[in-house]
Amino acid sequence: MTIRAIRIHAYGGPEVLQIDEIPTPVPSSGEAVVRVAAASVNFIDIQKRRGELAGQAFYQRWESGILPAPMGSQGVGIVEQIGPDVSNAKPGDRVSFWGSSYATHVLLPASRLIHIPDDISFEQAAGGLNQGFLAYAFTHFAYPVKPGEWCLIQAAAGGIGLLLCQMAKIRQGRVIGVTSSEEKAPFVREAGAEQIINSTTSDISAEVRRITEGRGVNVVYDGVGKDVFEANLDSLAPAGYLVIYGQSSGFIPPFDLMRLQEKGSLFITRTNGLPYVHEYPAYVEKFAAWVRDKKLSIRIARTYPLEYAAQAHAAFEQRKVSGRVLLLP
Repeated sequence: MTIRAIRIHAYGGPEVLQIDEIPTPVPSSGEAVVRVAAASVNFIDIQKRRGELAGQAFYQRWESGILPAPMGSQGVGIVEQIGPDVSNAKPGDRVSFWGSSYATHVLLPASRLIHIPDDISFEQAAGGLNQGFLAYAFTHFAYPVKPGEWCLIQAAAGGIGLLLCQMAKIRQGRVIGVTSSEEKAPFVREAGAEQIINSTTSDISAEVRRITEGRGVNVVYDGVGKDVFEANLDSLAPAGYLVIYGQSSGFIPPFDLMRLQEKGSLFITRTNGLPYVHEYPAYVEKFAAWVRDKKLSIRIARTYPLEYAAQAHAAFEQRKVSGRVLLLP
């Protein structure tokens, strides 16, 4: 028997994504097989497809660089089989997971499985549970937003950007969202942004200073990287925090740390949320309650069948969507 999985046999554009028939996985000790219900498309998937992660030491812990390589990073589904010594899951459980999710089935360590609350749909979980945790970790722990503080959120119309806007509002912060088009602005405003800056027509830092009456923001949350680094530094108030979690425009080159002092004794962190993973169980309960109470909404921009993964990547890469993009096996 076989399963279908999206893999790459070479690095490149969306066209290198191909659907392969591979042997059905069999779980060994501590492992589980999950039938995938939905896989989220994330920018890290784009970077893996392009080959941009192969030279980064941090990502080499997960990326062997061996081709063909499976694709995907997050998904949800139903446990179909478990191997020996698995006590945290059983067949039939609805779960979310981190792993190579662009497939009909995935084999992974059972320790990575996260149970989905009964009142959360697969699409809500695929679109918001894991990415929502990142937004939660950044706004509650990496830099805990305080009531009334100004926050600048880059790429605010993206999947994690919309979640960051909402998490900052849950913390009673004041949000300035940056987006690249007027068409995306209503989604950012709906997510809680008080002010919106169009990065294609405005000077970001100048607008931030105008909005905050010259002071700057207390924190910037950024997944864009290189192209907005200078604007981020120039937008911060004295002793402000720049929380970097991605690099959709490229990695930030080395720079002189004295510039942080010159610009007001600023703080910078580059994080992926892992230091706060022990908070995940409490977060899942909060996530379900926030969704139930309509304090948090998950915008699913588009869904594609698994075999249309290339089209999904192209739309995501060209910034044609606002919200989350899902593949449905």
